[in-house]
Amino acid sequence: MSSSPITELLPVPDEVTARIGLIQYEVEGSFPVENGYVWTTCASVENGNPLFWNETVANELTNGPIAPPTMLSVWFRPHHWSPGRTESAVPLQAHFDLKDALDLPEAIISSNTNTFHEPVRIGDRVRSRQILRSISEPKTTKLGYGRFWTIDVEYLNQKDALLGVESYTAFGYHRLGGDRS
Repeated sequence: MSSSPITELLPVPDEVTARIGLIQYEVEGSFPVENGYVWTTCASVENGNPLFWNETVANELTNGPIAPPTMLSVWFRPHHWSPGRTESAVPLQAHFDLKDALDLPEAIISSNTNTFHEPVRIGDRVRSRQILRSISEPKTTKLGYGRFWTIDVEYLNQKDALLGVESYTAFGYHRLGGDRS
């Protein structure tokens, strides 16, 4: 096959644009929120905030123990292995689906924002769901030629309370001067 630079992208398939705004990959975490993970995480970064270590302080400030907000995504991250699973689980599956569907072999996360709502409490069962928000027109950057897309990951507890939203903007691309062979 000859090597020719990528100068245009295929149109976004209708089945891909149909996913915009739809909930995908709703997954419940495989274990409840528990103090062992909270304490191990806090210890690993030397976070001595008594809110996470002292039940009396937690009761006074937040009506009971909570997990650090920065741990929001911990509760749904799949373990590398679990009994009965036949395929590896990956976080942000909607992102990898877009790379395949749009024939964009390379991708980076160009921005990530977190919005926190209700606190994550010890004993919560956290589930996540992915929502494709947008796909851009073709763009050229220093990395290559491709498209940006935004995916929100919403986190809810067992009572359907919104715990937070992580919003990822990614750039899927072909390297400049690359080919499709």
